[in-house]
Amino acid sequence: MRKRPVLDLLPAAAAVLLFTPLFIFRGIGPLDFWWWMSGALVLLIGAGAALDPDYCPLLRTDFRNGPGRKVLMGAASAAVLYAVFYFANAASRALFSFAAGGISDVYGFRGEASFLRVGLLLALIIGPGEELFWRGFLQRRWEKRFGRNRGLAAAAALYAAVHLGSGNPMLILAAAVCGVFWGVLYRKTGSVIACAVSHTLWDLAVFLFFPFT
Repeated sequence: MRKRPVLDLLPAAAAVLLFTPLFIFRGIGPLDFWWWMSGALVLLIGAGAALDPDYCPLLRTDFRNGPGRKVLMGAASAAVLYAVFYFANAASRALFSFAAGGISDVYGFRGEASFLRVGLLLALIIGPGEELFWRGFLQRRWEKRFGRNRGLAAAAALYAAVHLGSGNPMLILAAAVCGVFWGVLYRKTGSVIACAVSHTLWDLAVFLFFPFT
């Protein structure tokens, strides 16, 4: 692996190229934010599977070994993360004058997309897909290349960095917190399933069922 750095850097560069404009423009042509995000993740996951021969076998092993326990861990961690954001939401609104506007702007990404479409894309592609790429591919490989702590930190930093195009401090900070949280969860469990369940349930709670508005 150390002799093939392109396998670690090329997908990361592709993620920057795909996601940075997404947060700047929120759509392109017929693709709104949700279709663009979903399509980008499908491309990145496909590239990861094509470039890394260990990718799919590791995912199959993950699914075969105690999936029920991993689903429960993911659900519990999603509840913990939602609680963190619940209190952080109240505190940030009280402390920072720009917080309310920034939080409201995050929900502006919804646009005219229907509740059903957003829910299906979050549950079936975006939530699981982000973890398949950011943790299951990128963090795993970067931890092997750069060391566990630096690999986790670098993956979490890039995850936050692709949100810079939004120009929204609240969204960027939220992405940084989430990147570290799911990075640590992946480190502790070694399971993309646990991270995917956590990410998906958190997304659905925050964006659709229990939003901070």
